[in-house]
Amino acid sequence: MRSANPALKSATFEKFRGQSVGHEMTLSGTVYKTFILLIILMASTFYTWHQYKIGNPIGHFIMIGLVGGLVSAFVIAFVPKAAPLLAPVYAALEGLAVGAISASFESQFNGITLQAVALTFGTLIALLFAYAFRIIRVTHNFRLIVFSATAGIMLVYLTSFILGFFGISVPYLHSSGPIGIGISLFIVAIAALNLVLDFDFIEYGASQRVPKYMEWYGAFGLMVTLVWLYFEILHLLAKLRR
Repeated sequence: MRSANPALKSATFEKFRGQSVGHEMTLSGTVYKTFILLIILMASTFYTWHQYKIGNPIGHFIMIGLVGGLVSAFVIAFVPKAAPLLAPVYAALEGLAVGAISASFESQFNGITLQAVALTFGTLIALLFAYAFRIIRVTHNFRLIVFSATAGIMLVYLTSFILGFFGISVPYLHSSGPIGIGISLFIVAIAALNLVLDFDFIEYGASQRVPKYMEWYGAFGLMVTLVWLYFEILHLLAKLRR
């Protein structure tokens, strides 16, 4: 276990270790693919945002983006060889959902989207710097704590989703009081720390001489965490605005 991100597990790379000679995963290649996915996601987001600005309905983009993104993510997780083809598809679909959800928040709180984007990328750059210079060291206990906290958050979200069908809400999870804001701060912190685990996992994968297509897989996993972090920051800012 090197990452709480379900797409990024040590066993994923270990089973491909040493299978590729001369065409292997590299850090620079993974960074390049991450930029490509980010550009695709942003283009898709801007398309949805434009539809919102000109007054076209965009609610359907949320369902298309989330469901389509989830399906493509599951396929990539179980069939890593499909990552070069499906990772860009995932980014495009997820961008639709990101754009629609961002527009929904923007309609309630003017300027909140730009703040969330700035904080997300600021967090990414700061943590990448801290990891690169070993200010933050990824130890076994660090991985265990982040993994356990992430699993707990996902369990709470799943419980909230199921209870929602019965008209029951999890106390404080979506409230704007001090406790609700504190919960959101904790979730944002855990999402951010997942980025550190993703950096460590990608660096580890690059050292295992795995096939070149795993660069797309590593970039995809990083995008999953980045989108989650953005949504959590957006949620936190909305609570603070209220």
